[in-house]
Amino acid sequence: MTVDAVIVGSGPGGATAADVLTRAGWDVVIVEKGRNHLLDPDDLSRPAADYSNDELKFIYRHFLGPDPLVEPRTFRRGEEEGDHAYVGEVNSIPTTVGGGGTHADGKVPRFREEDFALLSTHGPVEGAEVADWPISYEDLEPFYAEAERAIGVAGEAGANPFAAWRSGPYPMPSGAPMYGALRSSAAAEALGLHPYAAPTAANSIPYDGRPACNNCGFCAFFGCPIHAKGDPVALLTRAMASGRAELLPETFVSRLVTEGRRATGVEVVGPDGATRRIDARHVVVAAGAVETPRLLLLSGIDHPLVGRNFMVHFQTFVIGILPERVHGHKGRAVTHVHDDAVIVDDAARAAAAEAGLPWIRGGLVEHGGPSLPIMEAKLYPWGAKHKSLMRSSPMRDRMWAFTMQGEDLPQLTNRVDLDPTVRDARGFPVARVTYRPHRHELVASAHHAPRLVRVLQDMGATWTMTSTSPLAEGEDRRGALSAIPMSRHVMGTTRMGEDPGTSVVDALGRLHGLDNVVVADSSVFVTSAGYGPTLTLVALAARAAAALAGRTAPV
Repeated sequence: MTVDAVIVGSGPGGATAADVLTRAGWDVVIVEKGRNHLLDPDDLSRPAADYSNDELKFIYRHFLGPDPLVEPRTFRRGEEEGDHAYVGEVNSIPTTVGGGGTHADGKVPRFREEDFALLSTHGPVEGAEVADWPISYEDLEPFYAEAERAIGVAGEAGANPFAAWRSGPYPMPSGAPMYGALRSSAAAEALGLHPYAAPTAANSIPYDGRPACNNCGFCAFFGCPIHAKGDPVALLTRAMASGRAELLPETFVSRLVTEGRRATGVEVVGPDGATRRIDARHVVVAAGAVETPRLLLLSGIDHPLVGRNFMVHFQTFVIGILPERVHGHKGRAVTHVHDDAVIVDDAARAAAAEAGLPWIRGGLVEHGGPSLPIMEAKLYPWGAKHKSLMRSSPMRDRMWAFTMQGEDLPQLTNRVDLDPTVRDARGFPVARVTYRPHRHELVASAHHAPRLVRVLQDMGATWTMTSTSPLAEGEDRRGALSAIPMSRHVMGTTRMGEDPGTSVVDALGRLHGLDNVVVADSSVFVTSAGYGPTLTLVALAARAAAALAGRTAPV
């Protein structure tokens, strides 16, 4: 049997493709190498009940996968460090049905108009592969609107003065604000910043048959026990309810099977270890910006840019301890953000010029409480004072923080390829990440961090600290911080463009050289912007899947 499409990966991109294609009447098979904890195995059109507010389960025991002992990745800053400098967890996004959407706290901003035309707007940067996207914001806006409706996004149109134009309101009003976010927003406004309620893929009211978020506090890095997160449970349940989708969890796609300029299907390794083939008229690859290039390389696709221009977000953390409790552990992890650091204003231009750069851009700044109870308990020294520290809770209930998701410029030397010596439990070469930030990221971080420190000081912080991920070279490791980026926002390894010489896929995600293979995840990004990638990759996947089905507008 030959299906209309086999979809590799069930995260936001794969779930979107499955939803769009089944609504267009296609029969699809969704192949996911992780376990199924999202959908009820007895009725795959309903959510399961495997999630809980269990910090050990989700944070420390790899419940959503991948287990770095079974499926490691390797890392190095550059070739001078040999084959690799580290083996283990590297930018790991959940390997599970639902993918990265299951563990995210659901912030889903749109990109702005200039994010699609960075080269034209601001010009080149030496040592970086800055380029314009082959599409514009106008091309993507209808798909942004459809993505917000499909997954369910709560927000307030017009609240962000820097936002791109919209064709309509958000599907839901903003959810309840965190107390600490109200405090930090007021202090930020007093310093001329523009905080607003973050657009979030968590229900503020009952929506699409799912309940409203109850603000339990276990949002970021946790699966939602009540399925108030819309991404990607809404898309997968709808696709499965169509009767046109088959889900194969715990099944690893080892290669694309190709003949000439077409793929005829995929080869998979099932949970029993047996290898078989799935024949398909089209293949949609939505495995993420690390695993997608790994699969293409395992398949012998030798385009010189596959895996190149790997991007994360360069994260700047500004943390403060306040004299009073701000309850940062209660709520949706982040309810308020501000965009000011994305704007190339006169101060940013001056800082760039002083550093010998043409321009710098920071990124979205998240206001949030950074700690959970077990995480906090591990910070304090064991002994007589441990109980009193837990009661007074300086590192959780009195802590507030800003995280800037800084724009990361694409560089050819930052890449994903196959490690020559390390293999996973199935015997396949693992993905190797080679990454070193550009000087742009370091300068932008140093420029924007002091203003965030000032906000915390105006809130009354008695102590503040600033750090980054990755740490700068020569900086001592700080706990979980190291040269390996902590960011789970991974992008750019099969960039889109019209010229096969400078891009891997075209403007609709189709691989140059394989006419029926579409990439539907954040690996197609040309630049990283300073915003979380989820809504943009969902919109791009919806656009690519609609084009496969012969449509130019959302299905």
